Amino acid sequence: MPEKQHQDPFEERLTAALRDTGGAFRAVDRTALVDAGRNRGRRALTRRRTGVLGGVAGVALIGVGGAMLLPSGGSDDGEQSSVASRATARASASAAAEPVSGDAILKSLKELLPEGEVSEEDARGSDEKPGPYAQVVFDDGEGAAAISLGFGRVEPGGSEVGQLTRCPDETFVPYDSCDSGRLEDGSTLRLLQGYEYPDRRVDTKLWSADLVTAEGQHVRVSEWNSPAQKGAPVTREDPPLSTEALEKLVTADVWRDVVAATPVRPAPTGSAPSSERERPPAVSGKDITQTLAGLLPAGLDVVKKGGQDTEFSYVVVDDGRGASLVQVNVQHGMDDVAGQLYASGETLPDGTRIATHQGVGDDRVPGVLMWTVDTMRPGDDGFRVVISEFNNGSAHGRPTRDAPALTMDRLREIALSEEWDKLR
Repeated sequence: MPEKQHQDPFEERLTAALRDTGGAFRAVDRTALVDAGRNRGRRALTRRRTGVLGGVAGVALIGVGGAMLLPSGGSDDGEQSSVASRATARASASAAAEPVSGDAILKSLKELLPEGEVSEEDARGSDEKPGPYAQVVFDDGEGAAAISLGFGRVEPGGSEVGQLTRCPDETFVPYDSCDSGRLEDGSTLRLLQGYEYPDRRVDTKLWSADLVTAEGQHVRVSEWNSPAQKGAPVTREDPPLSTEALEKLVTADVWRDVVAATPVRPAPTGSAPSSERERPPAVSGKDITQTLAGLLPAGLDVVKKGGQDTEFSYVVVDDGRGASLVQVNVQHGMDDVAGQLYASGETLPDGTRIATHQGVGDDRVPGVLMWTVDTMRPGDDGFRVVISEFNNGSAHGRPTRDAPALTMDRLREIALSEEWDKLR
């Protein structure tokens, strides 16, 4: 198998760290922990991208992030016991479940697959760090295909549930088909037929099924039309399992037993640092959209808009000469990377720091341009407003015009508008 899935050391360390530190906190503390982790992740991402702001993902992915999977710890029942005693009780309850070995997970997976040849088997049991998974190469006679199975926990009713089960925005994630809905038992299921690479530079298809139960148990099945996620040639037109087969596989009761048998490891007592807990709440994506739309000049039609629940929003505008994507990130707590972000920029008389960039918007799509104005207001809250625009109407799309719709002067004017300060 040219490249096995789930072998990224950073991903495994992150998963293990979240599993080891998340379960012992009450619901309010877990929220603070996720916020702190997300903040540190944004800063790390910013550090890695300092100096390469010209990439199409350079600013967008600070706001378009993946979901964090946390181990479940139950809801806060209002008891006056200590964090340590709650962690011990939860860990003991989890430890009472019989561990499910990697071999047992593989056996169940093979029994649930249709007739065919299975090879390149690999798995990890529920009691192994950083957590259980399985992967195989399956061939039904039409060509070898990788299939992987992953497990996790999310906070029931939390934002991660929506991130895992909503259909993605096609402006950034193109796909052929997506269906999301609630099952009779209260679980949420998403069936997605998309691609491994959003820019389609390789025609490797990725079809997936994500199930999140009412208790926050997460099961994901992924399949490709090649024997590996990356680095292997396409061997068939489509992955082997239909959406009906994916649904049957991901909803099998045996997988819930695997998640239930995964230990909730106790974490050190305490909570997120006070600086993280006390930072202002994340800015509403709806408020960002309204502010941006209100600052656009006359003559631009907003043909599409969207974004995240918080911190990120976008509009697609058209002045009659082609669509242009305009996106905004509004974030607090970015002052610790200001020196890197604005090292080559300027500081205005009121203390606002600003950096601008004009360059290539997507190095895999010829002709795409990205213009950016990045600002940070004075103050100790690290309030950052970043606006970027492109001469295409969607991420990874072909150019729709020679240059973005807004001039750099107008982009700067919008980014420095006092209207953004109302969101601080």
